[in-house]
Amino acid sequence: MLLLDKNYFDLLQLPRAFSVDERTLEGAYRDLVAAVHPDRFVTDSPEQRRLAMQAATLANEAWRCLRDPASRAAYLCRLEGVSVDSAARAGASAAFLSEQMAWREALDEARLDANRLMLESLQQEVRAARDKAVRDVADLIDARGDFEAAARRVGQLMYIDRFSEQVDEALDDLS
Repeated sequence: MLLLDKNYFDLLQLPRAFSVDERTLEGAYRDLVAAVHPDRFVTDSPEQRRLAMQAATLANEAWRCLRDPASRAAYLCRLEGVSVDSAARAGASAAFLSEQMAWREALDEARLDANRLMLESLQQEVRAARDKAVRDVADLIDARGDFEAAARRVGQLMYIDRFSEQVDEALDDLS
């Protein structure tokens, strides 16, 4: 079982790119899990069973990583030797930070006032910003191969994703 030394894209036999067809990803994952599932190795040696368990675990890790745009982009950057954390810290623009402060204030105000319309409006604004960030990352990685710039944008995408969850939670709290 020579799967354990492959990157997630090779493991799932997918092109090493940000833009991944979700159905293709899901099919590749299901095929791999079926092939390495530990139940298929019940009668094999303990070593083979251990390797099957490791391969199944790796397949699950690959699936979790590649199905999420932010983690997929961060993984691609790491494969190219670029750390998203350090690039994000170094590359936070004043405009992005200002936008985040405005969002934070809007969220706090909407929560305080229990204002569903304000939260829904903020949710739409954040979703639009997320969609733009995903498009930017796709362009930076797939079209330009600029992993330094992509890592900075991925850091922003990760922040947007976390903030989006907070907006969703605030809306849930009003239900």
